[in-house]
Amino acid sequence: MAAPGRGSLDRRGHLYSDRMASLHIGGHVDSSDPLAEARARGASLSQFFLGDPQSYKGPVIAYAAGAAALKADAEAAGIDLYVHSPYPINVASLNNRIRIPGRKLLQQHLTAAAEIGAKGVVVHGGHLGVDEDAAKGFDNWRKCIDGLDMAVPLLIENTAGGDNAMARRLEAIARLWDAIGAASGGDTVGFCLDTCHAHAGGNELGDVVKQVLAITGRIDLVHANDSRDTFDSGADRHTNVGSGLIAGDDLAAVVRDAGAPVVCETPGGVDGQTADIEWLRAHV
Repeated sequence: MAAPGRGSLDRRGHLYSDRMASLHIGGHVDSSDPLAEARARGASLSQFFLGDPQSYKGPVIAYAAGAAALKADAEAAGIDLYVHSPYPINVASLNNRIRIPGRKLLQQHLTAAAEIGAKGVVVHGGHLGVDEDAAKGFDNWRKCIDGLDMAVPLLIENTAGGDNAMARRLEAIARLWDAIGAASGGDTVGFCLDTCHAHAGGNELGDVVKQVLAITGRIDLVHANDSRDTFDSGADRHTNVGSGLIAGDDLAAVVRDAGAPVVCETPGGVDGQTADIEWLRAHV
């Protein structure tokens, strides 16, 4: 189902304007039926995990009819799919027991994402220990990209915490992008900008889109989340739009300026995310 157009009603019975309908947006949802989840939110995309987000176990297609059917059904419905990789993946790590399984798991998710026709796979930038050499972490990213078969784009997401994180602060993102640019296949790597992570990570939202574009040349996806915690807190705790500490005008400006598809990774299930989606459609 495409985003509702002129003269159509949203799930609350409100009339959409063209401007509201044009925002390509959805939520982070349960993987069993991401198409039904999108419809329930009046959305045009869904993001989800393929399996346990805290596990190194391989991806699982929960859609009852299987991967090929999910791809075909999503295309027929006009709903785009995005996969979020599991949290334990940290391909920057200097620890072989973390880095090597993480690379394998990331490749498995890229392959599975291609099978369902996903538009991209989101992965966190990762981190090193506070006393470890960040240069080695960035080079591990280069090696990882060199070795991946990317049938769909890999979208690296900025993170909120860690003093030696690969994608928290803008200067680290610049070093990461330099490393990726030296890799074979680096042009298949995109960027996912998370507003909660940017705020909690110490990056001013007023110019973060301009700054990121100057570094990466692209923003492929926005995670539009409010933050429960203060600026530069390092705390990754999302909340619904208007209930956290990010100014609504700043959040809307990021979405507007990025011009990319949007995912609300906010609490409250269908009702909570639908309210956030409708707020963004009304303010962007």
